[in-house]
Amino acid sequence: MPRILIVEDEPGIVLSLEEDLRRQGYETAVATDGDQGIALGTERQWDHILLDLMLPKVDGFDVCAALRRAGITTPIILLTARSQEAEKILGLDAGADDYMTKPFSLRELRARIRAQLRRGSGAGERVVRFGDCEVDLNRAELRRSGERVDLTAQEFRLLEVFLRNVGRVMNREQLLDAAWGPALAITDRAVDTHVFNLRKKIEPVPAEPRYLIGVRGLGYRFERGE
Repeated sequence: MPRILIVEDEPGIVLSLEEDLRRQGYETAVATDGDQGIALGTERQWDHILLDLMLPKVDGFDVCAALRRAGITTPIILLTARSQEAEKILGLDAGADDYMTKPFSLRELRARIRAQLRRGSGAGERVVRFGDCEVDLNRAELRRSGERVDLTAQEFRLLEVFLRNVGRVMNREQLLDAAWGPALAITDRAVDTHVFNLRKKIEPVPAEPRYLIGVRGLGYRFERGE
């Protein structure tokens, strides 16, 4: 069952969206302000995010940008009463995939969600293999030599960001945003600790890493070792 996060503070719109989407077979959850949107968007995996622009605490532009900085690649549709071209451009530049102006047709929204889900289902690897490891990004599972390996939520999110950025050096700030979200004050040392733990779960010889490579003074780089 596809899972959709609704980030919206207007009760009437939330009720309408939840009722309609659940009738279509989607699982839904709701965040009613920008802080909640960032937290839920980074804590769980979603198939789609519906994001209002005019939110309490943190507006939709900043929520969208924060999710993208955190490595969240889930399709995002912006919902707003603003119809100016400049607003649409700002939203798309912040990382949104689509834009709908209120009041909108639920039928059209459903069609756009289906289109994004079809596009996403064929975009990029959903099962990634390296060495004796297999990572299922849909199920949030790691298997090694066919046996399931338990990962914490933060460990999996770190691993997912590395897998989506193979060969790219990621600094600690980027990795912190990906695992905990930009709103939380966590030290850089937490990244090193989680990388250390990840190495123990994916590396043949953790003390001599083949996949999670440290880059002195910069951060870490993931190589598939092929």
